[in-house]
Amino acid sequence: MRHGNHTFKVGRTGSHRRAMIANMLKSLIEEGRISTTVVKAKELRRHADRMITLAKKNTLSSKRNAIAQLKIYFNPLTSKEARAVKKGDIDAYAKDRMVLDKLFGELRERFTARNGGYTRIIRTGDRIGDSAPTCFIEYVQ
Repeated sequence: MRHGNHTFKVGRTGSHRRAMIANMLKSLIEEGRISTTVVKAKELRRHADRMITLAKKNTLSSKRNAIAQLKIYFNPLTSKEARAVKKGDIDAYAKDRMVLDKLFGELRERFTARNGGYTRIIRTGDRIGDSAPTCFIEYVQ
């Protein structure tokens, strides 16, 4: 019997699925709302809620777990990039660093009093080309 066994394959390899979920998570954290298919949104909701739970813990291990889940690679800044950061040029940092700052800053503060259900899925109809059901997934205000 396969009670409680959840599978999310959508015709992709394991590495492709993990990369897809990590990229969708980064986009969701950065933008607050993304458009995707319903199947991907339901899987993304599981991971997005876990990210908020990690952010609410706000420990070193939770930050490391979030970095691993989001597949963030911290390359050291070159001297040119470091000078740009000192001048206040925000674009010198990779978007990944800003995503992590937003997760452990703004989103953690927004959901401190909430015990779960951090995302909502709003169905938008079927896609033109292949008639796949599409939706918006967003963080609850």
